[in-house]
Amino acid sequence: MDPSALELSRIQFGFTVAVHIIFPALSIGLASFLAVLEFAWLKTGKPHYKELCHYWAKIFAIGFGMGVVSGVVMAYQFGTNWSGFARFAGPISGPLLTYEVMTAFFLEAGFLGVMLFGWEKVGPKLHFGATLLVALGTLMSTFWILASNSWMQTPQGFIIENGHVVPVDWFKVIFNPSFPYRLAHMAIAAFIVAALVVAATGGWHLLKGRRDAAVKTTYSMALWLLLVLAPIQAVVGDQHGLNTRKYQPAKIAAIEGLWETEHGGTALNLIGFPDMNAEVTRYAIQIPHLGSLILTHSWDGEIKGLKEFPKEDRPNSSIIFWTFRIMAGLGFLMIFTALIGAALRRGGRLFETRWFNWLTVLMGPAGFVSLIAGWITTEVGRQPWVVYGQLRTSDALSPITPQAAGISLLIFVIVYFLVFGTGAFYILKLIRIGPQAGDERTPASAAQSRDDPATGRRPLAVAE
Repeated sequence: MDPSALELSRIQFGFTVAVHIIFPALSIGLASFLAVLEFAWLKTGKPHYKELCHYWAKIFAIGFGMGVVSGVVMAYQFGTNWSGFARFAGPISGPLLTYEVMTAFFLEAGFLGVMLFGWEKVGPKLHFGATLLVALGTLMSTFWILASNSWMQTPQGFIIENGHVVPVDWFKVIFNPSFPYRLAHMAIAAFIVAALVVAATGGWHLLKGRRDAAVKTTYSMALWLLLVLAPIQAVVGDQHGLNTRKYQPAKIAAIEGLWETEHGGTALNLIGFPDMNAEVTRYAIQIPHLGSLILTHSWDGEIKGLKEFPKEDRPNSSIIFWTFRIMAGLGFLMIFTALIGAALRRGGRLFETRWFNWLTVLMGPAGFVSLIAGWITTEVGRQPWVVYGQLRTSDALSPITPQAAGISLLIFVIVYFLVFGTGAFYILKLIRIGPQAGDERTPASAAQSRDDPATGRRPLAVAE
């Protein structure tokens, strides 16, 4: 295989994954948020909760549609660019993706129409049940996708016969060693992504002078969720790191830019520039023993350096050293933002502190950036393996030419920016418009909104 075909195919898959993950992450978080909003409306009868349901359902619908389309494209690449992987791991990855379609996607698709368009056609409790099932479907989808991807990271429960994996224990295949940590990490990340978008929307409209119940509720609920989940995510990430050190030690060494095994305590490279050719991290600023404390929870814990592994088995430290720090740095900034919000809430200044409103607006994209950085760390850190320790990435490539890979990559970039750029534009336009002040509307205007197909039935109508 020409190495350039391999690199172009990797770039193509990485690009499509990065675009795709944005939309499912937003949909997963918003689906559960919609369920909470609708429950609050049923319990209290306050109209602004229902208005928020209508508003965020529009954004959810766009994100869900974009996620489905981009996800289908990724699946086709297993046949076009990665047929070696399909031949080797198809007996496991195929059934897992089928389970995702037959459970999660069928559940979402079956009740999505009721959730979006059934407000005036079914009773409130039945509609709430549909919303719950859509939210459950998004979480089930996360379960199966993470099961498949985690098996590629820490494979078990199989044997190899005639160059193909044969599952012998599906429980071990699904609940592989990294799966619980990665599932929790991804699910919490999706909720945080949605919380930051919702908080940014509320902050934007507070800066524009709105103080109605819809905006205040949006802002307050998002910051409560961020306050709870951001610290939990740090704990889950710590446990995930310990698991990675046990099963993928080369990835940890590359993340830390650690070349030599340091006995008696490992320093943490706070910043630096790993040089894969010279086998050194240049201009490193180190904190003694902190690496041991974080990665082994002991003062003198030992961590293997990259020189302990053959060169052909080393991940690219120059990439994941920085993507991990982007992810972790933004995570700490999220915790900081949530704590400031809690302090302002106690002082009764949450909605009136403009600099903090601006901070939440600026933090809106942080969840997406952190999510993509985390996935780059995970996937590049797995290299040079597709199935860790079993199938190399170079052996998974289809017999394609560099020209074919380059042309398809160019087409993907153009089409993705046109299609998904349009979807992102509509989402941003809806965010700029904001939720209507449901508690300030008259019954006549509310009825008109329900009856008017331009505002009550089409998800994108409000942005036209």
